[in-house]
Amino acid sequence: MPSINDMTVGSPTRDIVKFAVPLIGGYILQQMYLIIDAAIVGRFVGVDALAAVGASSSVMFLIMGFCNGSCAGFAIPVAQEFGAKDYSKMRAYVANALRIVAVIAAVITVVTAVLCERILKIVNTPGDIFHDAYLFLMLNFLAVPFTMAYNMLSGFIRALGDSKQPFYFLIAASLLNIALDFILIIGVGLGVEGAGIATMLSQAFASALCWAYIKKRMRILVPTGGERAYDDKKAGRLLMNGIPMGMQFSITAVGVIMLQSANNALGTVYVASFTAAMRMKYLFTCVFENIGVAMATYCGQNIGAQKVERVKLGIMSALKITAVFFVFSLIVIYPFADEMMLLFVESGEVGIIDNAALYMRMSSYFFPALGVLTVLRYSLQGLGYSNLSVMSGVMEMIARCGVSLLLVPAFGFLGVCYGDPTAWVAADLFLVPAVWLVYKRLKSKAACLN
Repeated sequence: MPSINDMTVGSPTRDIVKFAVPLIGGYILQQMYLIIDAAIVGRFVGVDALAAVGASSSVMFLIMGFCNGSCAGFAIPVAQEFGAKDYSKMRAYVANALRIVAVIAAVITVVTAVLCERILKIVNTPGDIFHDAYLFLMLNFLAVPFTMAYNMLSGFIRALGDSKQPFYFLIAASLLNIALDFILIIGVGLGVEGAGIATMLSQAFASALCWAYIKKRMRILVPTGGERAYDDKKAGRLLMNGIPMGMQFSITAVGVIMLQSANNALGTVYVASFTAAMRMKYLFTCVFENIGVAMATYCGQNIGAQKVERVKLGIMSALKITAVFFVFSLIVIYPFADEMMLLFVESGEVGIIDNAALYMRMSSYFFPALGVLTVLRYSLQGLGYSNLSVMSGVMEMIARCGVSLLLVPAFGFLGVCYGDPTAWVAADLFLVPAVWLVYKRLKSKAACLN
């Protein structure tokens, strides 16, 4: 099957770039339609509506982070067994992962929908945008099953080294989302509710495309006969990989929620500023994130094939790639941050533009720290050390909580701008020695086997 990509041979840089480019393209598309969501809402509905869309973004980061992280973790044993060429065992992991994901999706959807109102109160959502924020957040919670389905199915496809097909599916879903935005928000006049419905339907469409592709073109992933049976040991291994990765994102999100809660307390203008800046920031940071995702698959396949030296080569190559992108992003963000914010608000909203541009510039200066974080964290996950990646999430949480409690009260929105950079540096202080020790351990183990 030409769509399968064995990353245990050839140039590590070429393998990582070949895998990461379609992945990055797909996530840029995702961020583009989130930006378009916010731009249409901000331009055609108003600043209050824009603030409502962003008021709960940290909560969605927590929920979706757990969903996406756990699905990525469930795909790691699939990548490892593919690297080991044990395809029957790989398919058994696919069957057990689908069962686990179905249960998790159902539980998360019910619990979050019931607690939706309380959650918005916890994060200090201003009263003038509370109703719209509730509608938008509830619709996002109801979309959790579709989001998890897409992330799990696309994770299986990527575990075999194919990042192109999920990219194509995201193109289709993004176009659908944009079209629905114009129809529901501008045409029908549904406001933030239209943005939520558009996102839900596009996620459902993307997951359906993944499932159809696997059944028709990647039959190697489809369990048959006894491979479909529930297996305690395989389910346990899946959970040991997936839950820590999901918890890592959730733990990180606790700090993000603290930071957003402190920012929300500053008022609606600052909520809108934070929303615009975060939407645009993710357009750049998703590149770092997806180079990391590529490393999870790369390391998973190579550790399955017992090629420890290629793991080191891959990490060094990925760090060089992130350094190049940092230079590019700084060239773009530093002079044009103010102009970027005009996508979301009119030029007369000077306070929102200035605050959001400040946030963008402050974040961009520390992108090298983010590059180290994503490469090392995902490499640990691919190697099967998800517990260590969780600890890096704890470091991020502690740092953001410290900023929220100390810097935001003292410096206002400027303190908010220091939240991400402080968290990234704190995580790196843990990850760098952790990866070095893991690599030494793996190399020593490989030497003993030889």
